[in-house]
Amino acid sequence: MSLAEHRTLVIERQLAASARHAFRFWSDAALKERWNACHPDWRVVEDAFDFRVGGAETKRWLTSDGSEQTFGARYFDIVPDRRIIYGFEMSFGGQRVSVSLATIELISEGATTRMKYTEQLSFLGGSDALSQRLSGTEWGFDRLVEVIAADGAVRH
Repeated sequence: MSLAEHRTLVIERQLAASARHAFRFWSDAALKERWNACHPDWRVVEDAFDFRVGGAETKRWLTSDGSEQTFGARYFDIVPDRRIIYGFEMSFGGQRVSVSLATIELISEGATTRMKYTEQLSFLGGSDALSQRLSGTEWGFDRLVEVIAADGAVRH
């Protein structure tokens, strides 16, 4: 059994939307799916989204080779249009691969919003998997920027 690797990630993105509109892409299941969905060849077998303090988000997929991937989160703090704090774990093939505490901060900057994502990560898998996990997180936020930009003009 390997030791856990600990990381603190801070990722920032400029979003072409007001903080109020950007918040919706975290709080509305259909909008979140637009940027957060990945791996179109994976089959979703469980999908629950209860966005409220104390609520949970759960997703379970079967990969194209039949392996199970899971994501489970619990929301601890939500300040509409400003902040979301949640804890989550991910597993693959029945093995937990990471446990994290994440904070999303939405900072108004004129007509746009700076999103600051801070994740305290305990990674339990190998270094190759950690690299994939980190690049996947960056890719997801790049998708968020694209989806919000494609959504049209800055909304208030």
